Amino acid sequence: MIHGKLDIEQVGAIVCQALKDIGIDAFLSGGAVVSIYSENEFESFDLDLVSFGDKNKIDINMGNHGFSKTKSRLYQHPDSPYMVEFPGVALQVENEPIKNFSERVVGGNTLRLLTPTDCVKDRLAAYIHWGDIQALEQAALVASIQPCKLTEIEKFCANEGLANAFIRFKRRTKDLKLSKLR
Repeated sequence: MIHGKLDIEQVGAIVCQALKDIGIDAFLSGGAVVSIYSENEFESFDLDLVSFGDKNKIDINMGNHGFSKTKSRLYQHPDSPYMVEFPGVALQVENEPIKNFSERVVGGNTLRLLTPTDCVKDRLAAYIHWGDIQALEQAALVASIQPCKLTEIEKFCANEGLANAFIRFKRRTKDLKLSKLR
């Protein structure tokens, strides 16, 4: 049951489990994953869920759990500050397919989400393609806290055409790790 005292991870787990219970696979991406992996050092108030599921079934299921659909594609719950969105069905970060997911059991519900490495790549894609400095900060924040595959991230940046992005990311990650030691 959704209520105002739940954090973003708990809401995500409830929604993912509710969808799974009706045969719809979904995974969490975007800023909500950054919130979870950074233990809310970066705080997001929207959950981006990627799913191939039938949109009508998703609408009905979200309604059954107290969410109402706004004029856009967002779902809001009257007792929660978090919005839920189903932005697309891409099972890839830029041109790289997502092969593995993390799963976390939260309050008996299973939350499926990007791995820390894919979360970093997702944020770096926003930095590389849109110059989003906040996305670079988010990528570095996740990597400063969670174990990530740096060689995979470096290759991703090179494949996306901006090897310098990896240098900036690595420097910022190191700075964040050092500041946490102080």
